[in-house]
Amino acid sequence: MKQAIAYLNHPFLKIPLLIGFTTGVLGFVYFLALYALAIPPLGNHKSLDFGIHIITMTAAVWYYRKTAGHGMLHFWEGLSICYIVNTMGALVTGWFIYFFVTQVDPDVFTQYISNSLALLEQGKADIVKTLGASDFTVLIQKLKTTQPADLIADEVSKKTVLAILPAFIVSLVLRRQEYSVLNP
Repeated sequence: MKQAIAYLNHPFLKIPLLIGFTTGVLGFVYFLALYALAIPPLGNHKSLDFGIHIITMTAAVWYYRKTAGHGMLHFWEGLSICYIVNTMGALVTGWFIYFFVTQVDPDVFTQYISNSLALLEQGKADIVKTLGASDFTVLIQKLKTTQPADLIADEVSKKTVLAILPAFIVSLVLRRQEYSVLNP
């Protein structure tokens, strides 16, 4: 157990995991704010919380470079930190949302499913033209059988795809290396 704690206490994991947890809590606070404002918290406005992820990824890379890297940071370190922060934040947000829709207000999830079904029915002609009628029915059936636990995987997968470009940019902008062979 002491080895696991010592491993997780390394700044390369400790900093992004703590900032990632904070990111997840802030993402859930954003979810609660949407809920309090009577905006569907699982709708299109939910994806705007990715701005929190970008800010915290940047802060984590900058803080790691400043404290643990002593002003130096390799590209791969920044990229890894960004992905750890993003994944941890998405997992924490996903679990909090899961507990919210299963324990506090299940109507949020049923409203999300009904809004998604209505949106699919509204764009049925375009979807059928693009995918075909059989794929449209499969899509409707998958949506009808969606469970609240699927929100966790959905949150992680969406945030992972969204994080590709920002993680590269943050890692490139904040990297600093010593290029001189003569300076130790």
